Amino acid sequence: MVETRSQRIAKEEEAEEDEAEKTNNNDNETSNSNGSSSEHDHQQNDEDKIISKSPSSDEQEQEQRPKEEEDEGVVRTSKIAIFFSVIILLITYLTLPDTLQPVGKPTIQHVWYFGWISAISTGLGVLPLIFAPEFDSYYVGVANAIAAGMMIAASYSLIAEGCYFDEPDDISGISSTTRTIIGSVLGLTFILSTKSFLERHEDVKLGSIAGADARRILLILFVMTLHSFSEGVGIGVSFGGSNGSELGVFISASLAVHNVPEGLAVAVVLLPQKVSTLTTALWCIMTSIPQPLMAVPAFLFVHQFIPILPVGLGFAGGAMAWVALFELLQEAYEDTDAITTGIVSSISLAVMVGVQGAIDQSSRS
Repeated sequence: MVETRSQRIAKEEEAEEDEAEKTNNNDNETSNSNGSSSEHDHQQNDEDKIISKSPSSDEQEQEQRPKEEEDEGVVRTSKIAIFFSVIILLITYLTLPDTLQPVGKPTIQHVWYFGWISAISTGLGVLPLIFAPEFDSYYVGVANAIAAGMMIAASYSLIAEGCYFDEPDDISGISSTTRTIIGSVLGLTFILSTKSFLERHEDVKLGSIAGADARRILLILFVMTLHSFSEGVGIGVSFGGSNGSELGVFISASLAVHNVPEGLAVAVVLLPQKVSTLTTALWCIMTSIPQPLMAVPAFLFVHQFIPILPVGLGFAGGAMAWVALFELLQEAYEDTDAITTGIVSSISLAVMVGVQGAIDQSSRS
């Protein structure tokens, strides 16, 4: 059957319509798939934005660490330290005599005050370390060398003073030199026994400080405190003996100068342990509090205290010499070197001897 022209045109139109319908269906499917994928992309981007906005735990830890380290680096002064500082200032002001230089026979107030001034001068030992904001081991070693040199000079002065002690009221049958030597041996014995005791107790603690640092701090605190008893006796006896007004002022001034390197020796072991400057100064002063406490009874009962004074001076000199030679100089050498330790300690020793000579000459003139 021959297909007419109209029939061919109709079939072609039907084929074109079918083709157009298939094309439309394919376009709709493509648009639907693109829409769903774009919606998924938008959701993913939103989730990424939320995640990027919320800080991770690592970032939070990194932000907290500097704050914690900053808090740890800050050394705070306690309210107790401030309270005791105010008490010390009040005592210094309220016990001040009308005249510092005694006129005629010294009074108990003079004896107490000169012993008190000698004690609080120990707090000046922190001053050299204020200029070292970061306690580098090298500068700590230099400070140890300075303290060692000055304490060696102070030890020599105390032992020499004991050996040449000459008081008309001294009724002892033993020479002052022998008594001074006995005192020096007792001082060394005390140091060695205390050091041995602390080494057997390795778990000893001083606040948050433990181990070898705590043992070293306690040893120096014990030595400085105990030898202050004999220095207090020296102040009281010097005021109570003949020429007490002049001799007492000289001995007190000399011991006040001696106390500065003793305070430095205490500060060197405390300040690097994150102890505040004010608290360290109070610890320095506390090691010398026995001086005014012993000066008054020694002044009142001078005849009973005179025979034991050379023993006390020898004890103080021997104990201080051991600490200077075997603690401070050794620490200085370990933190610096032999040349630095030798030069610094020698200069400080010479300066201390010069200051002592100037005080002695001024008291005699």
